[in-house]
Amino acid sequence: MSELTQADKDSLTGAPQDRSVEAGVQEAAPAKLSAVFPSYARYDISLVKGKGSWVWDDQGNKYLDFMCGLAVTSLGHAPEKVGAKLKAQIDTLWHVSNLFHIPGQDRVAALLTANSCADQVFFCNSGAEANEAAIKLARRYHQKVKGTGRYEVITFEQSFHGRTLATLTATGQQKVKEGFLPLPAGFKTVPLHDLPALKAAISGNTAAIMLEMVLAEGGVLEVQQEFLAAVVELCKEHGLLLIVDEVQTGMGRTGKLFAHQHYGIEPDIFTLAKGVASGFPAGVMLGKGYLREAFSPGSHASTFGGTPLAAAVMEATIETMLEDNLAQRAADMGEYLKGLLGDKLADTPFVKEIRGKGLLIGIECAAPVADIVLAGQKRGLLFVQAGPNVIRLLPNLYVSVEEIHQAVDILSELIHTYANNGKWEAGS
Repeated sequence: MSELTQADKDSLTGAPQDRSVEAGVQEAAPAKLSAVFPSYARYDISLVKGKGSWVWDDQGNKYLDFMCGLAVTSLGHAPEKVGAKLKAQIDTLWHVSNLFHIPGQDRVAALLTANSCADQVFFCNSGAEANEAAIKLARRYHQKVKGTGRYEVITFEQSFHGRTLATLTATGQQKVKEGFLPLPAGFKTVPLHDLPALKAAISGNTAAIMLEMVLAEGGVLEVQQEFLAAVVELCKEHGLLLIVDEVQTGMGRTGKLFAHQHYGIEPDIFTLAKGVASGFPAGVMLGKGYLREAFSPGSHASTFGGTPLAAAVMEATIETMLEDNLAQRAADMGEYLKGLLGDKLADTPFVKEIRGKGLLIGIECAAPVADIVLAGQKRGLLFVQAGPNVIRLLPNLYVSVEEIHQAVDILSELIHTYANNGKWEAGS
């Protein structure tokens, strides 16, 4: 898996083949997953083992992982401290109802609030659930605490907030909404960085504005500082809550523990998942102290949110990130990775922009990149898209200089091979 074969090069240059990689995926996956709903467009790879920056499939092939389960395994695969804490908890207590106190929750909440602007924490199981909780908290605060009756949430085009009915409605991408009509009321979506459109969308029913600091699924697009400052002022002027979705950007990924810390703001509510528990299912919704009354007993709940197992993994993950200053390491290694990509890809107009914060990096290209992603797998490098034309790189926060060089060498060769195929026009 170290060299591009002629068939691999043909797949990137558009030469005819007897059987496409895409066809192989479509034929192989259903045979392996016949009893599973085909709701995922899966690659024809079965991963069975991971350690650090590397994963292995069931055929013994080794891959350098620059997608980390979509920004989840931020400490690398099978981190020892986290594993040890999970194993100890497995031998002690797995689950109790949230009708009882769970000491691990208190320790995790203390870690998170001590290192953020938040005062209160709600535990759940995923990013979608965390965002759902944020939406519910914003509505209930206005309706039960403030008595205003407000319920609408304004979001932005190209955003991604989850797959529940509320969060997919909040998402600013039409493709996730197809076939799920009617969508719930109470959401407006406006173009990102369009301040007049945002002002026009605010009404007497508006409860909150919800946005990501980096639109990861929407193309690794960073929010402009001036626009965010205007959003904050609008929230103050109209009495709105500011919700920041940190599901993918949180936990050191962007070079700060939380991405909103780059901008010097304090959201009323923000959400975490992905990197908060090293691959164990967990989500967190955090809020300011004045929101506490809105989530009174019985107002919101989760059977599996913050179980002793989840709390143990979150505690070990967060402690490791803080002890090893991984947010700063992500900032440093991200700059190194972007610089190396810039050097290696400067000679091809096929690459339009390299952007992102920390170790959340997007490479915008002049044409769709799906074939490059598949060719990368054949070379032993895993990465993912962020929209049709953007390559997204998400290595773990311990990624080494040597691993960065390996990845960039492979990726540079793949991009140059594809760029030289003559199927796209420079400047288009």
